[in-house]
Amino acid sequence: MSRHRRKLSKKVEMAPGTGTIEGEPNSAPVKITVIDYDASRYEEKQINLVGECFPYRDTSTVTWINIDGLNDTRTIDEIGQCYSIHPLILKDLQNTGQRPKMQDLESYLYLTIKMMTIDEKTQEISIEHVSMILGSTYLISFQENIGDVFDPVRERIRREGRIRKFGTDYLVYALIDDIVDNYFLVMEKLEERVEDLEEELVVNATPESLSKLNKLKKDMIHLRKAVWPLREMISALDREDSPLIQAETRIYFRDVYDHIIQVIDTLETFRDMVSGMIDIYLSSLSYRMNEIMKVLTLIATIFIPLTFVAGVYGMNFDYMPELRHPYGYFMVWGVMIGVVVVMLVYFRKRQWI
Repeated sequence: MSRHRRKLSKKVEMAPGTGTIEGEPNSAPVKITVIDYDASRYEEKQINLVGECFPYRDTSTVTWINIDGLNDTRTIDEIGQCYSIHPLILKDLQNTGQRPKMQDLESYLYLTIKMMTIDEKTQEISIEHVSMILGSTYLISFQENIGDVFDPVRERIRREGRIRKFGTDYLVYALIDDIVDNYFLVMEKLEERVEDLEEELVVNATPESLSKLNKLKKDMIHLRKAVWPLREMISALDREDSPLIQAETRIYFRDVYDHIIQVIDTLETFRDMVSGMIDIYLSSLSYRMNEIMKVLTLIATIFIPLTFVAGVYGMNFDYMPELRHPYGYFMVWGVMIGVVVVMLVYFRKRQWI
């Protein structure tokens, strides 16, 4: 996961509500797609000019306008003027550092959520900012990059699924549900990383293991910031007394709320495991150091009596009976070897080696 650092101070020189991109810059082109449907018909197309989606504002059908890319502030401003979106909301949806939240502006709801994906090769987790404007007959979604996890929803719309019998509030539920379901896929990959790292720390902890542990810990922090506020947002959608959310749709939001609680519980479990891994790493290093010190201590203990014998017979005295004995040299070697053997047998018996 890339490092998410941003300045918390406001741009004091700019007027309130002035559109500007905050967060990591993105130079990708803007892509606009429109899906318009009801129970009997369906239309999907990609448009080149933002004005082509304006006629869908007053239709009685459900219209989903998806905008990929936030770098074109002019396009976002034109959408805002057409659908009467407040300038501060336009400012917020371009701020990729926003936490998940919901705002009720009577004629529409503003939702922001974090979409997670994971690279199968590098195992890198990316978090993308997604904003939604929910009106009575339209839904406008804004994404940072081209590509998302909404293909299952699009397929359900194309094949005349149940989604086409409901309004925009059910469409919002379907999109949020897809995002939350993808959280579980990220959690599965994250669980593999946690288990592999835990096994590595137990078997062979290295400085590289500590680097992996620090990276995993930072990923946990970013994931927690993305998931925890979502619980409040979904709960607010369920409790919100807004005509844009039908009573029959609220039960679906409660189901999403249960899924988010499962994700949060899983994430908290992983955080506890990662916190415990630091102790495992320190214990592993301490154990390895103790083993090294144990070997060095045994070697030093064995050589202490040998050093004593060598020191005694290395003294320059004229009258030492063993010095002139024909087998004195071999006798001293025998004594030293015997001492080593006895000590090794004793250490083995005590299970020190």
